Amino acid sequence: MDLAYKIRKKAEEGFNDVVRIRRHLHKHPELSFNEIETSRFIKERLEEYQIDFRPVAGTGIVASITGKKSSSDRCVALRAELDALPLGEETDLPFSSVNPGVMHACGHDVHAACLLGSARIIKSLEEEFSGTVFLVFQPGEESLPGGAKMMLDEDLFQGREPGAVIAQHVLPELETGCVGVKQGLYMASGDEIYISVTGKGGHGAMPHTTTDTVVAMAQIIVALQQVSSRFAPPHIPTVLSFGKLIASGATNVIPKEVTLEGTFRTMDETWRAKAHEIISGIATKTAASLGASCIVDIRKGYPVLINDPALTMETKNMMEQFIGASMVKDLPLRMTTEDFAWFARRYPAVFYRLGTGRPKRMLHAPDFDIDEQAIMTGSSLPAWLAICFLEKL
Repeated sequence: MDLAYKIRKKAEEGFNDVVRIRRHLHKHPELSFNEIETSRFIKERLEEYQIDFRPVAGTGIVASITGKKSSSDRCVALRAELDALPLGEETDLPFSSVNPGVMHACGHDVHAACLLGSARIIKSLEEEFSGTVFLVFQPGEESLPGGAKMMLDEDLFQGREPGAVIAQHVLPELETGCVGVKQGLYMASGDEIYISVTGKGGHGAMPHTTTDTVVAMAQIIVALQQVSSRFAPPHIPTVLSFGKLIASGATNVIPKEVTLEGTFRTMDETWRAKAHEIISGIATKTAASLGASCIVDIRKGYPVLINDPALTMETKNMMEQFIGASMVKDLPLRMTTEDFAWFARRYPAVFYRLGTGRPKRMLHAPDFDIDEQAIMTGSSLPAWLAICFLEKL
């Protein structure tokens, strides 16, 4: 009986349990760095599976399974996230969120459940491989500074160097059972932009006696469109978007302060640093030209995510062996961000996508949901990859 068959069989046997785990996590979502009950629940499952673990970065957990085939220093890591989003759920599922205004709309419930499923499969096969598989349950992916960096700062692998760190993330527009991967550059860096314009407020009927902060901010928004259209090198993907504008005046009141919040995304770290200077310069000079003061606060977020080229090709080949070449898709660049990029900066890493077959149930939307049949691949494939890499390292 070969390894692939054993893993598939064990995934089938554990499927219903992993679905129950996913539904429990979905029903009880918790926000970044507050995943207290989520962490407790996962620890209980690991104890049930007789898998060693320790807490890292507050609510984070790192577990490990060491193969008994022979002694080996080789190690690999599988990673999943724990946190949910500050979003009200609109799915009408029987296991909808019971926590108002909090929802697993990014699939982290699926990731954590699948990693537990993988953990149980790997544990059951510990006599058949050498080396160690680390299971990383990470807090706070959705909020800066990101749980990945916090875990790495606490030396979660205790001095050991994984030969591969692998993470999967759901993708609704990809067919159920398929996976997608991209070699090299894959996801953008992400920074938060906060701009405040201040001046003398006053009566809207007498703008000549005020500093029109609303007009100043409007001019700033328009001027900053040049960052992507004129300043960005044409070959570097760049996005600057603003989603929150507060001008707390009235129909006849020009406020003394207007605030603006947005995001800056790109695929090049050198251009990223230069763009920060350009954004600050445009905003402050535009405000000054209209008699207003301006403060620009750019909070640097996650770096560009780069999948290790050689490791990615190996991963793709292993995927094709396990689920078939037709089920493994090539992915385009994506301007969303992911704090797994911190792992990819330090270790050979691959971040791939798990198809969940619900193209109208998009990520970060209140009606997000998955085809739960995807859990079969989601729990079996990581186990296959981890054990295969241990044999190849």
